[in-house]
Amino acid sequence: MRFAVFGLIMVVVVGVLTTRLMYLQLARGGYYAGVAQENRLLQQPLRSTRGLIYDRAGRPVAVNIPSYAVTITPADLPLPQRDAVIDRLATLLDMPAAQIGQALDRNAGRLFEPVRIAGDVPGDIARIIAEERRRLPGVEISDEYRRQYEYGSLLSHVLGYTGRVTADDLMRLGPVGYLHDDVIGKGGVEAAYEEALRGTYGTEVVERDGSGRIVRTVQVTRQPQPGDSIELSIDVEMQRQAEQAMQWAMDIVKLQRGVVIVMNPQTGEVLAMVSLPSYDNNLFARGISTADFESLLHDPRRPLLNFAISEQYPPGSTYKLVTGAAALAEGIINDRTTLDTFPYMELGPNRYYDWNRRGFGPLDIYGGFAHSSDTFFYQLAGRLGIDRLSDYAHDFGFGARTGIDLPAEARGIIPSNDWKKELFNEPIYPGEVYHAGIGQGYNATTPLQVLNAYAALANGGTLYRPQVVRRILGPDGSVVRDFEPQAIRQLDIDPKILRTMRQASREVVTSGHTGNLRDLPIVVAGKTGTAEFGTRNAAGVIPFHSWFVAFVPGFGPDQPGDPAKTDSELAIVAFAYEANARGNAATEVVKYFLQLHYDLDVDLRRPDLLSEPFWGGN
Repeated sequence: MRFAVFGLIMVVVVGVLTTRLMYLQLARGGYYAGVAQENRLLQQPLRSTRGLIYDRAGRPVAVNIPSYAVTITPADLPLPQRDAVIDRLATLLDMPAAQIGQALDRNAGRLFEPVRIAGDVPGDIARIIAEERRRLPGVEISDEYRRQYEYGSLLSHVLGYTGRVTADDLMRLGPVGYLHDDVIGKGGVEAAYEEALRGTYGTEVVERDGSGRIVRTVQVTRQPQPGDSIELSIDVEMQRQAEQAMQWAMDIVKLQRGVVIVMNPQTGEVLAMVSLPSYDNNLFARGISTADFESLLHDPRRPLLNFAISEQYPPGSTYKLVTGAAALAEGIINDRTTLDTFPYMELGPNRYYDWNRRGFGPLDIYGGFAHSSDTFFYQLAGRLGIDRLSDYAHDFGFGARTGIDLPAEARGIIPSNDWKKELFNEPIYPGEVYHAGIGQGYNATTPLQVLNAYAALANGGTLYRPQVVRRILGPDGSVVRDFEPQAIRQLDIDPKILRTMRQASREVVTSGHTGNLRDLPIVVAGKTGTAEFGTRNAAGVIPFHSWFVAFVPGFGPDQPGDPAKTDSELAIVAFAYEANARGNAATEVVKYFLQLHYDLDVDLRRPDLLSEPFWGGN
């Protein structure tokens, strides 16, 4: 009886299983066959090659070089061997074992996807790891390319660097196709032109076995398209000369920061942009260590910041261009008007001193600009008022980003009544108008804004959008896009007034206030600036920055250069942070740069002016 019951049960069970099997094979067979096919075949991306970067002369400045990476596929790493494998890799790669474990833990949900542990692995280490495959289950060596910056720190603030995407990056870029282990541009041109440099990823169909491992490539459905290349407006040799000039002054004065920017006033092309101190962007491209990154991040000199565009400072007397041009344009003075200058101006109980504490007697705009008389420009600013002064400053490009094709540009500050009411709920006071007229007080500008304003003066009144990229090139070298000069606006100032200010800029040099700069065998026009900041030291002196912004009118064997003309093709600004020396450090920097750039057979540097502190020590 028991046997009969057992037999009946077996018949029922087999019947149910057979029925279910027939249902799955006949009724649902097509569906499950499709699912199995989808699980067996996988479409995955094929990475493109990142475009290269060249300087304006065609010199490669950012290239791709072959490299090795170490990956671990978690599913192929037995749990009992995990610690031993991690310890061995940590020894070979000279990296903390905890860092390898964290990388695996962060990708715990992707068992069959290789997890990148290290890049830029030396060839001898890669060979050792490859030879120890039996001792290192799940560990693979893969070929890849990494970014190589041919000039290292020389161009780091212009180029930026590449690095692995972060979780925050993926939130923004994941929807447009970026992967968890992608490399992207971070900072500089690498970030600003990421879309062009990255190229277009391709796709391939691969076959996987039952455990999910890839066994073969079935088909390449779309070939990857290499990224476009970039040609900069920057000239490496000019960049080197600018850095050499600034570093020379920094070593003497012990400057903490310095900037040199060179521009073509006719186009807005940036020919050189130096921000010191700098950093080696190859550290990031190779995969910067935590120790190195912390060292850069906490360096009080802030080497990661591009001081040329991302920091703003009081422009000092360079801003007198705005005050002088505004007073001429508003009819407050003309080029023949003279004003008495004094040791100081009084407003109520307050005295506003001239920089020499003596005044200069009667001066016209040429003399006022050349001697940089503060009391001369106090009078102009007082008659203009803060709002008219602010309007002309904005016309020259101050108080707004220039639009340069680099990230993290600062806006600057140009005070007005509305600005102060919004920020402090009070109007501008008369003494603050005086300060604004000489580029002090609330005024703050970037070195690039100062240079761009004087470039507009030099070219006859066109304010251009500065640019560091000349053109985009296809993988075959063809021109994809040419960057034509982009005018922001034409200055709303009579060309005759700009001519007057150019001639006044030349008298800054010929008057002797720039020392032996007038003795150069080329014509130079420009403006010095000293900007006080902070609090008085033990000697009762306020520390100061120094500025010099200049342009070189066209010249040749039969053309000595005329500052009244608008043919200048080179303008330069130097900024020296806390340059508390007897001489103007920025002027000495510009002088040395011009000597190097034009290969002048003369050495007019004055290191003695830089080696003597203004107040006998800082």
